[in-house]
Amino acid sequence: MIDRNTTYVDGAWHPGDGGTIEVENPTTGEVIAVVPDGTAEDVDRAVRAARAAFPAWSSTTRAERARYLRRLHEGLAKRADEIAETIATDVGTPLRIATRIQAALPQTDVSTYVDLLEQDEPEEKVGNTLVVREAAGVVAAITPWNYPLHQITCKIAPALAAGCTVVVKPSEVAPLSAYQLFAAIDEAGFPPGVINLVSGRGPVVGEALATHPEVDVVSFTGSVRAGSRVAELAARSIKRVTLELGGKSANVILDDADLGTAVKVGVANAFLNGGQTCTAWTRMLVPADRHGEALELAKTFAEGFAPGDPLEAKTKLGPLVSAAQRDRVRGYIEQGITSGARLVTGGVEAPDGLDRGYFVRPTVFGGVDPDSVIAQEEIFGPVLSVIPFRDENDALAIANNSKYGLHGAVWSADQDRALAFARQVRTGQIDVNGGAYNPLAPFGGYKQSGIGREMGRQGLDEFLEIKSIQL
Repeated sequence: MIDRNTTYVDGAWHPGDGGTIEVENPTTGEVIAVVPDGTAEDVDRAVRAARAAFPAWSSTTRAERARYLRRLHEGLAKRADEIAETIATDVGTPLRIATRIQAALPQTDVSTYVDLLEQDEPEEKVGNTLVVREAAGVVAAITPWNYPLHQITCKIAPALAAGCTVVVKPSEVAPLSAYQLFAAIDEAGFPPGVINLVSGRGPVVGEALATHPEVDVVSFTGSVRAGSRVAELAARSIKRVTLELGGKSANVILDDADLGTAVKVGVANAFLNGGQTCTAWTRMLVPADRHGEALELAKTFAEGFAPGDPLEAKTKLGPLVSAAQRDRVRGYIEQGITSGARLVTGGVEAPDGLDRGYFVRPTVFGGVDPDSVIAQEEIFGPVLSVIPFRDENDALAIANNSKYGLHGAVWSADQDRALAFARQVRTGQIDVNGGAYNPLAPFGGYKQSGIGREMGRQGLDEFLEIKSIQL
């Protein structure tokens, strides 16, 4: 059993020597663990260990790095059930979702880069120039609580594959799966200093990483406010920055679409992980003449997401991650009501029989003004806004009426029509007629949804420098 009141630096566990942060079970509100409240000195030790390890690690062969990552994949696979239960406990993700996504996707993150490393990388020649790609250096990976393990592995797997060394700061809200990851890292035998863990709060540990002179790359996932701060701090020393931030994605249901299927899938997407998903389709755009029908369908499907204990097999909607998040989401529901939107189902009251824990009723609003607060701001909870549109041009204008551009969807009986519409939406990903998520494809956003890409080959490129050698 790992003592979670530790850091992992230079290939070894070290007891925390400062304060601690309590970790809660959002289902009960009870404290279930403590982790170190890290300091700038903890960050400095970890970064210096990563810097010292960088020359040797960046000089390893692709085959050697693939072997380490394959062992890490094996360690995650054998811990999958334990990881799923941990994330169900400290995030509140229903266990069946935690098993299928939270525990499984990190394995895919790692195997993706094993596969890429095992492919030949031919040297590129441009005239008399040899173009080579080299590891960018020491990486700071600052990650959120909603997909706490995946958001780490989708950063460290390509960074390690590129030959970089890494310092990870997990979210202090849901850090427990990070310790299971580092148990697997320790077991895999990575050389000391190649990958390090420092828990703590953003204003201390996160900012120390963003400003540290020996950090070359900062990869951050979180809110726009925090991402803007990280970018500002990193800019002082001209670090490379990758940001994966918020979303307010539009699910556009054109007039010839199968309304029942589109609404059913749309509600499920909006409420995935309690709505605590940056890619959630939280704006459902429907033809004005089918608005009433869409609301009835959305109400029926939403009420099928009865909140409950995430460890129970039947539960589809668990608690939100914290009391602060619960209160924030309820505040947005109140704003929706006062703005004049039609409350179709849900509301601000605690779900029946769930007075303990951080639960929110699955909520649907109809007749939502596209410029209103609930249609523009990322709520990060089980709240869906249904917005009527006049015609296809109006739907496109509403879909693009957002400071975000992370994800979205479009539905039509005519695949070509849907694809043509998808090409016009200013967003980093978009699903046509329920197209499946592809973890091998690049992931990232337009506008305030971020900078750079994660996943796939493009995710690897974020951790590589390009050098031109004239011959």
